[in-house]
Amino acid sequence: MAVLFPGLRATAKWLKSQPASPLAAFGGGIPSFNMKPSMLPQHAALGHIRLVHAAGDKSRPGNGTGPRRLPFATVNEQDLDYFRRLLPGRTITDPDLLQSGNEDWLKSVKGSSEVLLRPQSTEEVSQILRYCNERRLAVNPQGGNTGLVGGSVPVFDEIILSTALMNQVMSFDHVSGILTCQAGCVLENLSSYLEEKDFIMPLDLGAKGSCQIGGNVATNAGGLRLLRYGSLRGTVLGLEVVLADGKVLNCLATLRKDNTGYDLKQLFIGSEGTLGVITAVSILCPRKPRAVNVAFLGCSTFQQLLETFQCCRGMLGEILSAFEFLDSACMRLLEKHLKLVNPITESPFYIVIETAGSNAAHDEEKLHNFLETVMESSLVTDGTVATEDAKIKALWAMRERVTEALTHDGYTYKYDISLPVEKIYQLVTDMRHHLGDRAKNVVGYGHVGDGNLHLNITSPTKDPALLAAIEPYVYEWTAGCRGSISAEHGLGLKKKNYIYFSKPPEAVALMGNIKSMLDPHGILNPYKTLPDNLR
Repeated sequence: MAVLFPGLRATAKWLKSQPASPLAAFGGGIPSFNMKPSMLPQHAALGHIRLVHAAGDKSRPGNGTGPRRLPFATVNEQDLDYFRRLLPGRTITDPDLLQSGNEDWLKSVKGSSEVLLRPQSTEEVSQILRYCNERRLAVNPQGGNTGLVGGSVPVFDEIILSTALMNQVMSFDHVSGILTCQAGCVLENLSSYLEEKDFIMPLDLGAKGSCQIGGNVATNAGGLRLLRYGSLRGTVLGLEVVLADGKVLNCLATLRKDNTGYDLKQLFIGSEGTLGVITAVSILCPRKPRAVNVAFLGCSTFQQLLETFQCCRGMLGEILSAFEFLDSACMRLLEKHLKLVNPITESPFYIVIETAGSNAAHDEEKLHNFLETVMESSLVTDGTVATEDAKIKALWAMRERVTEALTHDGYTYKYDISLPVEKIYQLVTDMRHHLGDRAKNVVGYGHVGDGNLHLNITSPTKDPALLAAIEPYVYEWTAGCRGSISAEHGLGLKKKNYIYFSKPPEAVALMGNIKSMLDPHGILNPYKTLPDNLR
């Protein structure tokens, strides 16, 4: 069960007079202890944005919004014969089998691809792209298809190139902790592989059971451990990438330091498959911590939550590995749709804190001192601590399963915003005021440690009028705080036309030049990442 550390009993006794919270889920615990977007940057002016609320027609994607189909070739029988010879038994044309690859996880974007290719090697990917480039056939690279911005599925009839069968670990260095693997390795499988060797992946995501490391790198996924281990731009040491013309760029280095020329791998991290297809990854993995603790705490105000974060960073220091939050609206959805039980007394805000270190006694003392401080100062009103693996997972579920709970609440409009930490929740508050009763629910959760808010708005059904009220308001608000409209999900199809709210025209134009140089025929993941009105 979730338990108090022995050293925390004195702290608990101090609060004995306060009402205790029933911990039905864990059997124990700690006793109760309007911004206006008028000052937008010039590059974010609405004249630079083409809103995508147009009515559907046959030249537009299945969801009735977005760009018109570009003049790519269409797949014919001769093409299928070539693919079948190259990939016997791995060229999929059955409409029933294609359905899952044509639709994103949120069921908000649906393409009409008629062929899915499943290569097993870099050489096969190279031959596929060489052929498609010559034929002017558009290609949609796809990993686990867990993306949230429509970047992982076709917009029209692009060929789906799945990396699912490229799932082999190529090498692991037990001394340096450097793992080299194919791009289709599922994140959770890599975590299990490393755990047996006393290491962990530096990346942890709620979608770890199905997302693939190549897709993680292509979208520069952040996740729950970024506070401790940093972003993939730092932990990825090397990449193997197949370019649009089929050439293989082998930058699969396993060196911590290499200062020879341009760091080309950074071009492909976060490029969402528009510059090349990642086929292999070298990544630096930390040692598995010997002592892990998770605290689930309640706060009365977001200001108290921020003060708790400041205190946490100062007192837990090197053992702090995660500091996540969710609001009471998220908790209600978890209780209603997933039947999860709130482990503490109802609070306006909830915090998940994870510590990871090498000395259990040392970590226990630091955590005890921190909890004593935040309770005595009334920053935290209630909480519970878990030390056993099963209970740790149960507490983490309160944060990781929010996305799942939202899928049961209706159609969800999802926004992944990076803001100054002190501004994170103000956007949620202002959005609720802005929408009034037009939305079913407006909820906020995310990564406090790196200023990343996940703003989610639900409606009984897909509602163009509601979307028009949300966008571009959410992006104007974000630009007014000098934030980013995409912290970790990427731009994909849904956000590409709002890129100017976060990047100046000169930067976007340079991105377009890089795309034209590496993919002159534009076959790689077209209609994604870069805006329609690129100039």
